[in-house]
Amino acid sequence: MSVSITRRGEAMQVVDGFPKPGDTLPALCLTGSDLVDVRLSDFAGKTKIFNIFPSLDTKTCALSVKQFNARVAGLADTVLLQVSADLPFAHSRFCAAEGLDNGVTLSMMRDKTFAHDYGVLIESGSMAGLTARAVIVADAENRVTHAELVPEIAQEPDYEAAIAAASRG
Repeated sequence: MSVSITRRGEAMQVVDGFPKPGDTLPALCLTGSDLVDVRLSDFAGKTKIFNIFPSLDTKTCALSVKQFNARVAGLADTVLLQVSADLPFAHSRFCAAEGLDNGVTLSMMRDKTFAHDYGVLIESGSMAGLTARAVIVADAENRVTHAELVPEIAQEPDYEAAIAAASRG
């Protein structure tokens, strides 16, 4: 079974399995900007905000990265994980050009298991193989406290709700 989202009215199917509040996050292995594998366990004991998006090369994705980067400043024991299919080089270039340093950029370049396991892999339509736009907040024990799968991919996520959930730990 899959979930339907849209991109400017075009229906796209997303693999089922998007986490709900109360769920425990599955393991993950993504590629960091230094080309080193990064795992969920690398952020043990921290609140995690996942900003998941298709590509930095779109206006809404770039805006969400900048918005979350600004909004997490000052949140104690919280890590911002910015995840897309973009190459680590693109992540580094974008963050350097925009002066962003409050998050960790992670790429699915080696494996799309993350997108499947986290229920964000787009399976059909013009963006198949990329991720849907989503935000997941998890506490220090990796329990989901907030989850938003944005129904229209060109729409921004609810930043305030995510930051509020992260502030509660």
